[in-house]
Amino acid sequence: MIIRVRHVAAACVLGAALTACGAPDAPTAARPAPSSASSAPADSARPPTLTPGAGGLTPVFTNGPRTGDKTVALTFDADMTADEGPRAAAGERFDNPELISTLRTLKVPATVFMTGRWAEEYPAEARSIGADRNFEIANHSYSHYAFTGDCYGLPRVAADGMKNDVERAYTAFRKAGIAHPMPYFRFPGGCYDRQVLKTLAPTGVTAVQWDVVSGDAFATDSDAVARQVMEGVKPGSVVVMHCTRSAAPATERAVRAIVPELRAKGYRFVKVSQLIGAAAARH
Repeated sequence: MIIRVRHVAAACVLGAALTACGAPDAPTAARPAPSSASSAPADSARPPTLTPGAGGLTPVFTNGPRTGDKTVALTFDADMTADEGPRAAAGERFDNPELISTLRTLKVPATVFMTGRWAEEYPAEARSIGADRNFEIANHSYSHYAFTGDCYGLPRVAADGMKNDVERAYTAFRKAGIAHPMPYFRFPGGCYDRQVLKTLAPTGVTAVQWDVVSGDAFATDSDAVARQVMEGVKPGSVVVMHCTRSAAPATERAVRAIVPELRAKGYRFVKVSQLIGAAAARH
């Protein structure tokens, strides 16, 4: 299931209530990636992560440094909920190969937040994205069920099943042949609270949210999506979009408009790991 970002969750993620959301301490140099989730690359180059927040909470990243270096990260949620298999079997497409092809043609680095269920449904595509040096794959849960109550009507993961849901996604990635998934996690719906951040702390992931909502979920007007992104982007921004053809049909067209416009304004596209690394280097 793909979902719209509601104002309450967005305000939490964007920093209006960072304390209540369990905002992270200032980032530092990379720490070891989680071992239980099998998310760390096999080689010696560990991806940058944030240090835990106050009380050991899972850290939350929303944007990179607001500096003169005009970088922006386009992120795409590859959503598929655990119970949507029958819809996929009936012909509904939760993937978007044309979008991935366009990103490759335009040479745009991107971070794809993938659910484990999506990787199971489209293993060849998941493996291809994961093998492309221009992309990185991060965790969007296995089930795409909510980690809090009242999250757009999504089914809810039980508190004692949250850690397993994150780790199950990494298992699905490994079975699909994704060699180096990143130790980053995006909450379904962007919904989380302090208790959830505490529960997930043992996995060692850094939660990654966003500061620019593209509005592409269920949108059919690609120009409106492009305008919303262009109006919101600042240096260091993380833009949330979707890689789900049936529920975000305008995204590929919007990307074709967004990329040249941002480049004309001097922006350079990077992956989320690069923004986190840049933030860590400043502390």
